[in-house]
Amino acid sequence: MTTKIFVNLPVKDLDRAVAFYTQLGYSFNPRFTDQNATCMIVSDDIYVMLLVEPFFQGFTNKPISDAHKATEVLLCVSAESRAAVDALVDKAIAAGANSPNEAKDYGFMYQRGYEDLDGHVWEVMHMDPDAAGAP
Repeated sequence: MTTKIFVNLPVKDLDRAVAFYTQLGYSFNPRFTDQNATCMIVSDDIYVMLLVEPFFQGFTNKPISDAHKATEVLLCVSAESRAAVDALVDKAIAAGANSPNEAKDYGFMYQRGYEDLDGHVWEVMHMDPDAAGAP
């Protein structure tokens, strides 16, 4: 089995979060969905577990960060092209997200981001490996 990543994010309202991410084109695994959590499928190897805050709290002794006030993590996903970056971020904004920063163009990499309904920051980037040069 290849290594997969399961990111766990606390959400205040699971139905609201699911509706938001559905508008961005993500799907959910019904086998891992109930009133406390859902498994959002980002790709074949990336999953985001959206957990209502009381359920999330059961996995940690630390307080849950208010992502609207403090940055707990920056999530970054790649896109196939600059146009795909723009399309995803534009969908997020249309669905109620905020755009915390201007787009950044580094020549070899283009990046934009959004802050979801619970304040989690998602960066979306496209990198041209040929323009980036050899490592």
